[in-house]
Amino acid sequence: MKLKVKSPKYVGLFRLVVSIVALAMLGIISNVYYFRIDLTSDKRYTLNQLTKDILKDLKGSLYVKVYLDGDLPVGFTKMEKSLSETLDEFKVIANDKVQVEFVNPYLVAKGKKQEAFFKRLYDKGLQPTNVQVRDDDGGQTQRVIFPGALISYLGKETAVNLLHNDPSLSGDENIGLSIQNFEFNLVDAIYKLTQDSLPRVAFLQGHGEYDQFQTGDIERELSQYFNVDRVAINGNVGALNSYKVIIVAGPTKPFPETDKIAIDQYVMQGGRMLWFVDPVSVSIDSLSAGEATLAFVKGINLDDMLFHYGARLNPLLLQDVQCSVIPVNMAIAGQQPKFVPAPWVYYPLLSPPSNNPITRNLNLIQSKFVSPIDTVGANYEVKKRFLLHTSDYTKELQVPLLVDLSQVNRSPNQYEFNSSHLPVAVELSGNFTSVFRHRSLQGYNHGQPFNFVDKSVFTKQIVVADADIIRNEVQHRPNGAYIIPLGYDRFTGQTYGNKNFVMNMVKYLGDEEGLINLRSREYKLRMLNRKLVAASRLKWQLVNILFPSLILILGGILWFVIRKRLYS
Repeated sequence: MKLKVKSPKYVGLFRLVVSIVALAMLGIISNVYYFRIDLTSDKRYTLNQLTKDILKDLKGSLYVKVYLDGDLPVGFTKMEKSLSETLDEFKVIANDKVQVEFVNPYLVAKGKKQEAFFKRLYDKGLQPTNVQVRDDDGGQTQRVIFPGALISYLGKETAVNLLHNDPSLSGDENIGLSIQNFEFNLVDAIYKLTQDSLPRVAFLQGHGEYDQFQTGDIERELSQYFNVDRVAINGNVGALNSYKVIIVAGPTKPFPETDKIAIDQYVMQGGRMLWFVDPVSVSIDSLSAGEATLAFVKGINLDDMLFHYGARLNPLLLQDVQCSVIPVNMAIAGQQPKFVPAPWVYYPLLSPPSNNPITRNLNLIQSKFVSPIDTVGANYEVKKRFLLHTSDYTKELQVPLLVDLSQVNRSPNQYEFNSSHLPVAVELSGNFTSVFRHRSLQGYNHGQPFNFVDKSVFTKQIVVADADIIRNEVQHRPNGAYIIPLGYDRFTGQTYGNKNFVMNMVKYLGDEEGLINLRSREYKLRMLNRKLVAASRLKWQLVNILFPSLILILGGILWFVIRKRLYS
């Protein structure tokens, strides 16, 4: 019996039809079932589950206008590409409810209209930065770019600045850290826009705390995420109960026991406290006038409460070699004043640890007349983590102490600065016991009965041993008070990380979703060694030019030999 052999023509046609049908089925399946495989070791293209939940819960279209486009330096081009990839992931997860547009601001308007357009972007909250780009003649020219985006959702709009700008890091490192924070910055803005009602935050009043001008900049920033109030207790135990976070900023007067029990019961019911307290009093106004001032222990009647919760503010002053500057008059007596910035060891620049979501990737924090802090107590239900510390060369000073501006002329003696990494801020989280647990409750709450709680549910507090970290400078002008941005140093033009630090702390305390933990994600920054690249540049140029050509030649020879053997 002979088998009938099919024609090669029909066999090939059959295979072609099967291939086309298989590809069509694969396309249909890929449209119905979404899956992507992230093969990177640090999972940089895998979104957090919380991010996915927020994007899936969008009730309407969300518009993202990115102003990072056009003729950009290499680093910003890399940043643009990575941002585009992140937003593509957002679009897929949100079922195309996220719409993205990349805009070149230099093509939107020209001339004076361009200046007006740039001003509108700045007024909306986008921070510009200057970069060097090549012009048409091959030279270098300055250009203003806006590395950020405007996000709109259901009639609300917010600005997102995406460039991490730490002066102590290189440009490539800042670009890398910016890319690391893309997911958090974008989702944080989206979460803010999607909230129907904002949680309430209050600054405590009545004990000589900073006024609305001295905390004006951080209040303005907080108002984008919270309803911000000012509240005085006045002996009412329940005065704080409606607030998510209470901020104590720079008290100067003693706290009465009637107010302390209100704070204590607020904590026992799960309230969150953020303390900015100076254990040592120093008059900055006296120093500004060129006079010496006395540093002494500040008695505000909070030591027992903070000690009971697990933190002790030590009545010491710290000097640090890593410090900011103050203007000093270097002119000879009788001549015109000549102010020159000089390092002032009483203004330490504090280092935030990189292993905490609150402080990760922050710039140095500017402080003034700071004190060390310790953790105390044997309550094993309270977890303690330090958030700020001094540099490798720190000096502790006992008070009372005379502080004189003439000390700026003395060079620090390395042998005297023999302490290092002293903590100045601590986070406390867990179940606290009441400070008033074994005390009589007569006379509190204006004599009215109240439900006393002696042990808290899980809650969190943060204690910072320097109130100046949250205080912005205020300039009084004929047309009113002008608020200088928090963390901005007008003598050096540098902006420190104070605002981001305070914002992260308040968000962390008021965050039930765990959104702040997105800041913990870490991508490996695979930076090129510029010296090694320059040394081996010629070698790799030759490899890239000759090696592919050699492969093609060898492949051609091999193919010729095979064909000759098959058909000879």
